[in-house]
Amino acid sequence: MKSAVLVVDDEEQVRNSIVQWLELGGLTVESAANVHEALSAVRRNMPMVVLSDFKMPQKSGMDLLNEVHKIDPDVPVVLLTAHGDVQLAVAAMRAGAYDFLQKPYVPDHLTAVIARAIEQRKLKLELRELSDRVAARDGLETRLIGTSAAMIRLRETIAELAVHNRDVIVVGETGTGKEVVARALHDMGPRARAPFVAVNCAAVPSELFESELFGHEAGAFTGSRGAREGKFEFAHGGTVLLDEIESMPLILQSKLLRVLQERTIERVGSNKSIPIDIRVIAATKTNLEAESRAGRFRADLYYRLMGAEILIPPLRAREGDILLLFEHFAAQAATIAGTKARPLSASDIEVLLMHQWPGNVRELKAVAERYGLGLKAAGLTVQDILRHAEPSQVSAGHALADRVAAYERRLIEAALRDHGGSIAAVIDTLSIPRRTLNEKMAKYGLLRPGRAGPSGDEA
Repeated sequence: MKSAVLVVDDEEQVRNSIVQWLELGGLTVESAANVHEALSAVRRNMPMVVLSDFKMPQKSGMDLLNEVHKIDPDVPVVLLTAHGDVQLAVAAMRAGAYDFLQKPYVPDHLTAVIARAIEQRKLKLELRELSDRVAARDGLETRLIGTSAAMIRLRETIAELAVHNRDVIVVGETGTGKEVVARALHDMGPRARAPFVAVNCAAVPSELFESELFGHEAGAFTGSRGAREGKFEFAHGGTVLLDEIESMPLILQSKLLRVLQERTIERVGSNKSIPIDIRVIAATKTNLEAESRAGRFRADLYYRLMGAEILIPPLRAREGDILLLFEHFAAQAATIAGTKARPLSASDIEVLLMHQWPGNVRELKAVAERYGLGLKAAGLTVQDILRHAEPSQVSAGHALADRVAAYERRLIEAALRDHGGSIAAVIDTLSIPRRTLNEKMAKYGLLRPGRAGPSGDEA
């Protein structure tokens, strides 16, 4: 539980008296006998307010004030002293103290000061969280680039889910940006200032998996010389991304299920339960529901994780974004290399649009960066880079009319798919008259998704 107040005083009787009074007022209170103990408490569990004696052995309340504000300058620090020194009070306030009270304190006055300090802290935390969300939302378009309807919906979904605390499954093919989406969910939400920990389930040996996630005690197994904090414990207050969760062994899935249900972990070699506060994002390139039906993934774990699901579209379903993404990554590479970005030729554009991008954005970025390095002297074209592509995907000898028709057909197909076959939405997106759209759909033999006819007058 988060402490509302941290009371710091080297005199045990005074310290206990303050703690008892504040607890009677309904506050959660933690105490420390010196600056060293206080700073350990602050780093472990940041309080809403620090209430400290001014004069203590070794380090003073002023020293504590300075150290706390290095960690978080917005934490209110109230100082207590038995010496009514005006200059001392002025120096403390200039150093950033929230208030300065004299001993013996008036209990009701102390309570009022602490209450005001807590309210100020709450306001600043709310403003900070709002500022973080606004900044993250503004930056979402630079993280997840694209103007296609599928990408607009993806960004809207992330913005909606980020503010919630539910666990999420992120589904997408290799290279679509599952970790980018997970990181955006973390950065746009209330956990943004806490750790974001990514675990690749496929890369962790099964015999080390439990120790990696939950930690271990000294001597728990051969080679474990000291105790070790696991990923979940380290991520307390933040987010854990379990990437490629479909590769997690079934026996470990049952242990993960228990952790998600109870929100506690036990280190390997220990019987002590440690409470954890984490949001879990599970990323997968497979259909976990189908995997659970086939017995390869625990159905109860799937339903426990299924607080929400985000589907990331493959690049081939984002045709309008391909050139935009390519030019963005190529320009970045050219800037880093100190060269001038070179324009795409007509054949390069055709290759980019006809390629199926099995590696999705990751593949496109790699190709764009090689192109952006400016190896024109070597005659390096997009088609040269995509040597592994099927000839039918990169054929570049067709007449201009054929190329335009092929591209036009794919744009209309994509718009129909994006808008669920809504003719009105496609007309608005492509800015063409209804009659023209009907003619082109008939020309290319295009059908509305789920409809028997090519067009019709329905919206």
